[in-house]
Amino acid sequence: SSSPSSSPTVVCVFGSGSFGTALACVIARSSASSRSAHNATSIQPSMEVRILTRRPDVAASINLHHRNPTHMSSFPLPSSVKAFTDPAECLKNVNFIVHVIPVQSSRAFLQDLAPLIPADVPIISASKGICGETLCMMDEIIPQALGRPDQPTAFVSGPTFARELMQDFPSGCVLASVSDDVGKKCSALFRSARMRVYQHDDVIGVEVGGALKNVYALAAGIADGMGWGLNTTALLVTLGCREMGQVASAMGADAATLSGLSGIGDMMLTCFGSESRNRTVGRLLGEGNSLADVLDARVGTLAGVAEGVATAPAALRLGKSKGVSTPIVAAVCAILEGENAHEVLHKLLAYPVHANGDLVVTS
Repeated sequence: SSSPSSSPTVVCVFGSGSFGTALACVIARSSASSRSAHNATSIQPSMEVRILTRRPDVAASINLHHRNPTHMSSFPLPSSVKAFTDPAECLKNVNFIVHVIPVQSSRAFLQDLAPLIPADVPIISASKGICGETLCMMDEIIPQALGRPDQPTAFVSGPTFARELMQDFPSGCVLASVSDDVGKKCSALFRSARMRVYQHDDVIGVEVGGALKNVYALAAGIADGMGWGLNTTALLVTLGCREMGQVASAMGADAATLSGLSGIGDMMLTCFGSESRNRTVGRLLGEGNSLADVLDARVGTLAGVAEGVATAPAALRLGKSKGVSTPIVAAVCAILEGENAHEVLHKLLAYPVHANGDLVVTS
């Protein structure tokens, strides 16, 4: 898969949803800006960004009209972004893979493509969540699904709404890899004047933040839907940050990672931002809608997966397995299972508080 410098760098993006489309755009723009910075006479290789999609209509629209018709359709895509429905064609001469498939379906997806994925090509995961069946995150799912413990991997996370990436607003993210070399190469793919990329080695910390903030965003949305104000949201988010840090520490992460962009940064965006899918689903639950009705309504609109719904029960089990109390996650799970949101949150906020700020859960 290593190509001479004159060949284009080929990046395959798995997933044509909002975030996959936005990351394809970020990578194409990053390449264009670095080429212009090196001026046209340099031997800086060009970039080809390929989106793998199951839908022929999406591929045709991206290739003919430079627009994704189902996600972020108001934004034109750079001409270096192409789309493919055939995985073998998409992965030909690939140099990097960016994985943006929902966590719950990632294992089966990667198992299917394993024979086509070269063993030395870095896979950069932008999927945030905990698998409900196995309690694994993507750092375990990728090598297990491919049957290759040595596949190079990196994990990108941070406060990045897809729409704002498409608008090219200044943004920042963290890219974590256990390999410094892989981290450097992968960070360079995304970095530009408008995208700050911080390289990190705490894969678990970055992943826990990315997964759990979706659950706390559900809690923030539920409180919002009940008509409570920002005081309540700020209280829940702050308690959630502590809870998230305790889970991460129990899993061997560095607590400091959670105070960065992939922890608190992503938490703030997802819990307070109106573009957040998880917060929106929470708000609808807080307004009294059933989970089944909320999810059915979203399927019809292609509104995208709210990862927190599947991650919440997995996070609850994960916390228990590590001996960490997660009362906010437990409250979200109870509401997802149909318990009355008012009763559950009133009970949660009636718990006494330790001197260190933790909730004292007596259940």
